[in-house]
Amino acid sequence: MVYKVIGMMSGSSLDGLDIAYVHLQEQVGSSLQGPRAWGFQLLNTVTYPYSDEWRERLAGAPALSALDYQLLHVEYGHYLGAQVLRFIEAFGLDFQVQLVVSHGHTALHWPERKLTAQLGDGAAIAATTGINVVSDLRAMDMALGGQGAPIVPIGELLLLPGYDLFLNLGGIANISRHGGQGAAAGATEGAEGAEGAAGVGGGKGPGEGREKGPGDGREFVAYDVCPANRVLNALAEMQGKAYDEGGAIAASGRVDPELLRRLDALPYYQQPYPKSLANEFGTHTIVPMLQESLDFSNGRLSVADAMRTYVEHIAGQVERAVAGLGVGGRRDEAAGIGAARMLVTGGGAHNDFLVGRLRERVDAEVMVPHKELIDYKEALVMALIGVLRWREERNVLASVTGAVRDSVGGAVWIGQEV
Repeated sequence: MVYKVIGMMSGSSLDGLDIAYVHLQEQVGSSLQGPRAWGFQLLNTVTYPYSDEWRERLAGAPALSALDYQLLHVEYGHYLGAQVLRFIEAFGLDFQVQLVVSHGHTALHWPERKLTAQLGDGAAIAATTGINVVSDLRAMDMALGGQGAPIVPIGELLLLPGYDLFLNLGGIANISRHGGQGAAAGATEGAEGAEGAAGVGGGKGPGEGREKGPGDGREFVAYDVCPANRVLNALAEMQGKAYDEGGAIAASGRVDPELLRRLDALPYYQQPYPKSLANEFGTHTIVPMLQESLDFSNGRLSVADAMRTYVEHIAGQVERAVAGLGVGGRRDEAAGIGAARMLVTGGGAHNDFLVGRLRERVDAEVMVPHKELIDYKEALVMALIGVLRWREERNVLASVTGAVRDSVGGAVWIGQEV
């Protein structure tokens, strides 16, 4: 069966709403008891930029009263539904979409209190579109004691073989490690073109015990490394730009050793994984540190210097993450073992200067795929997570989040008439 799905993602960088229409198909010979394999096609994609008003409202959501938050939650859900209808009309997809999967926009994320909240009422999306919807993808994992993040690794496991590491450079940078044998045996078309397929060890049905096997997800670990684009964009805005195109501003600056030392000393970086970050760590902790360091009067630190220093901070934290995950340094030409392969996606993958620093510092082969996969990998994975939820199969990995078990996450809203 081919599942025809729209996946939606609103990232913490607040640059816009990513929408992808994808076809997902479990490969012939797959079963719950045997090897799993999924293929995908990214057919239509678009990013609808947020207006200044929506950007301000989403950014300010954590400070709202309970009543105003719920009103925004419902209004934003209807907004998302309207964007789905806009997308369907733009690409001529009437009566083709079987399922809409919405990540929503994360407003609150407090793992220590088992709380996560994504704006965008799933019922409102379903009512607006008349299509079945899956939303609230993180809540079940949080209730089971997990971090609720990252949730993308299930898609990396099922859709993108051939890599040891996955780095997403979004508003927050997060990293995933695939520990299975032969992970670097070669990437499929999914990373080089617009289609792909992967094998994954299966097991029993949803919620039942599974014996560990190659690629069954229990070798996968992932966590949030550090804030990324949300901080870099905040600095770029001080220069009158939405973002630092290609990393040109950062490349013109210099590293400030004292600021870099202070950034690297923040307590979060000393914590073991699994761990995850709220958006406020970037906006309320790091951005003020950078702002306090700016001094235009004596020439000590310019915006370009702050940005250059923060790029070095990101590269350094990713370098430490790769080393800590024990994947780097595996090249052995005599034994036929290549270097660890790391696939880099997210908006930061377009920052040539940042990617260059990663290539110089990280003990792995840094690989950047085609633009569509860079920009829409998360929307693609949301679509897969929704399909797995519809099938009542595990879609969040406890090895990644630290929950007591794998879970089947997501709320289902029946938008079609019955």
